[in-house]
Amino acid sequence: MNLYKYVSEKLNAALGFEAKLETPRNREFGDFATNAAMVMAKTAGKNPRELAMEILPKIQGLDFVASASIAGPGFINITLKDEFLWSAGKTAVEITPAEQSMIIDMDYGAYNVAKSLHIGHLRTSIVGDTLYRLGRALGHKMISYNHMGDWGRSMGMVIAWIEKIHPDWPFFQPDFDPVADYSKYAMPIEELDTYYPSAAALAKTDPEFLERAQVITADLQRGHAGYNALYNVFLPISLDSMAKTIKKLNILPFDNDLGERNAAKYIEPVEKILRDKNLLEKSEGAEVVVVKRQDDNKPMPPVMFYNSRGAVPYDATDIMALYYRKITDNPDLVIYLTDSRQSLHFEQLFRVVELMNMFNPNALEHIGYGTINGTDGKPFKTRDGNAAGLNDMIALVQNAVRERVAESDKKLDDETIDNIALAALKFNDLMHDLRADYVFEPSQITSFEGRTGPYILYTAVRLNSVLKRAGEFTAPENPKLGSDERNLLMELLDFDRTVSAAFENRATDMIANYAYDLCQLTNTFYHNCPILHESVDADTRNMRLTLVRMTVAVLSRTLDLMGLNIPSEM
Repeated sequence: MNLYKYVSEKLNAALGFEAKLETPRNREFGDFATNAAMVMAKTAGKNPRELAMEILPKIQGLDFVASASIAGPGFINITLKDEFLWSAGKTAVEITPAEQSMIIDMDYGAYNVAKSLHIGHLRTSIVGDTLYRLGRALGHKMISYNHMGDWGRSMGMVIAWIEKIHPDWPFFQPDFDPVADYSKYAMPIEELDTYYPSAAALAKTDPEFLERAQVITADLQRGHAGYNALYNVFLPISLDSMAKTIKKLNILPFDNDLGERNAAKYIEPVEKILRDKNLLEKSEGAEVVVVKRQDDNKPMPPVMFYNSRGAVPYDATDIMALYYRKITDNPDLVIYLTDSRQSLHFEQLFRVVELMNMFNPNALEHIGYGTINGTDGKPFKTRDGNAAGLNDMIALVQNAVRERVAESDKKLDDETIDNIALAALKFNDLMHDLRADYVFEPSQITSFEGRTGPYILYTAVRLNSVLKRAGEFTAPENPKLGSDERNLLMELLDFDRTVSAAFENRATDMIANYAYDLCQLTNTFYHNCPILHESVDADTRNMRLTLVRMTVAVLSRTLDLMGLNIPSEM
């Protein structure tokens, strides 16, 4: 139940105009407040406090309102009935579907074939997965895409390197047999991961090798049988490696692992649209689409469709990928999640698509996320100065958790350690504004206290333990609530609104920080309100146990939306 929306709509209906509802910082003054009298006073030609006196009875007459009073120059504080809140709490975990269900394509991940996942893939994976889960929870048809880098120069570099170290392989011979079985040429992922870095390093000092890689790229895209067969050898190796890392992060599998190679199949219909609309222009041997407008006051380069060698760059395959999604999914909205440094690229892409009349501009959205930095304020790197691999980052956090557990003399199994580390890594990412930079420090994010993932999990484990020890109990109908119990219940009833707002604002920090605030109130309740102590009467005990059960349901759902698992013990 979206308590805020429910109360707001009932209030507006009673008053006959739209009144803004606010949540007081100090709940002693009430559960909600409105400055409606102050806003409407000028229109009504009355003193705000005088108008507040007139509308007060209408608010007091609402069946869920316990009391309403005027404060200051015309604020009206509203306190809800305990029995109303208690009854609403039974549905606190339920999520109200969005008013209009949409088909939403989400493009995140953006992994590269034959290149290991690295720190740059952390935020797109974690945030993308959470937004996907939020959208699905709200009833949207979410379709996720891992738009892989699998068709551009990086593929040419990898194949050129393989040719260099294995020139005798059949893929490079003029008598290549396209129907033979080449599975024996599959290499371990550890070896495949070294190919691109080695090729990139050589290309910086060897112009001939770079030239060769560029030629191979163009030939691959034109359908060279040997190069495509070699690609099909290392593609499943790379996909399997991606899947294992995704599993470690508890990321939902992508609905589509379709990258540039798949998009390039649609070059003909896309090119036809561009030519029919006279959008392609010659430029230094290449063909481009000019997207600069007269009112632009910043650089706006053209979008390259063919480079001077006749190869298709990733700008063009992004256009083709959108064409593919249009003819297959026909989405109402396409959301891209990438590093903020790609903002210009997506502005160019959206302009091309608008010129083609393929999508309404409002149907395309790019979210640029910030950088993960080290404690020195610079982009996080390993001790050897290289970009951290994603598996390395996971291992860093797992080791930090093991150290903390050892210091506390606890004995936890590997699965529990992994779940705590996962919570530390993902919660730290999600709790920050995704558009801002943040600092990654394993020893800090693995603390069991403060605004951390382990703290959230510990609270959930504690509540499950209470319910396990309590056994069977009956929920009371209309109990009397104390202030701590009431505060916790009000927070539970903010879950539905938070889920909706987090998705609408593309703000995963809203759902993460909601989890933290809920745990803060939960632990205050736990410390101030004895539950299983012998001094607690049966009715109070059952009321508090019911509140614990409600909290477990909401907290578990919140953690699931972030892709986190609750261990059995900590």
